[in-house]
Amino acid sequence: MSAAKLDRLIQLQERTATQDAKKAFLKALSSMQAKLPVIPERGSITHPKGGKSTSYALWEDINEAIKPILSKYGFTLTFRTHQEKSQIIVTGILSHKLGHSEESVMRLPVDTSGSKNPVQAVGSSTSYGKRYSAAALLNLTSRGDDDDGDDATKTPCISEEQKHQLQARLDEMQADESRLCRFLKVTRLDDIALRDFDRALQVLDAKERAS
Repeated sequence: MSAAKLDRLIQLQERTATQDAKKAFLKALSSMQAKLPVIPERGSITHPKGGKSTSYALWEDINEAIKPILSKYGFTLTFRTHQEKSQIIVTGILSHKLGHSEESVMRLPVDTSGSKNPVQAVGSSTSYGKRYSAAALLNLTSRGDDDDGDDATKTPCISEEQKHQLQARLDEMQADESRLCRFLKVTRLDDIALRDFDRALQVLDAKERAS
């Protein structure tokens, strides 16, 4: 067999192995997602101007809930983190045992709220990035306490953290915030309905893949 033919054969085998690994990844992910739990929201953010606080799922709770399920279906979830100027970049990597992996990147400002010291500020942003990159990769959902009866007729909007996640994705992609708002029929990110949050992420994912 000539060297050129051997090289083509090796390339074909590599492409086939890559395609098979991706198919196995998607099949296992599809089976696993039905088993992933809804995460309780035990964390809270008190808005500085008063009003009702916003709840969110703690990274510790997410990690404890998903680790045994990831292992059962042959997945591992790891993270790369580094700092660029005033931003913390957290990359979540979901890897399958047969070799295929997917990534989700979060760019976050250093969280200096609440009189945090520099180490606490970096830790808070890193934890935030882990929560939302994991949620993006696994399509996780979380749930807080039921709303009071007075709020039953209101359409809940995305939380401050979810708004920051969308803003970080828009900044990373250098995308126009107003176009996303027009698509979701709102005037600003704060007005996006909670039920449309996953839809907004899907729109940004599709735009990123198309670019």
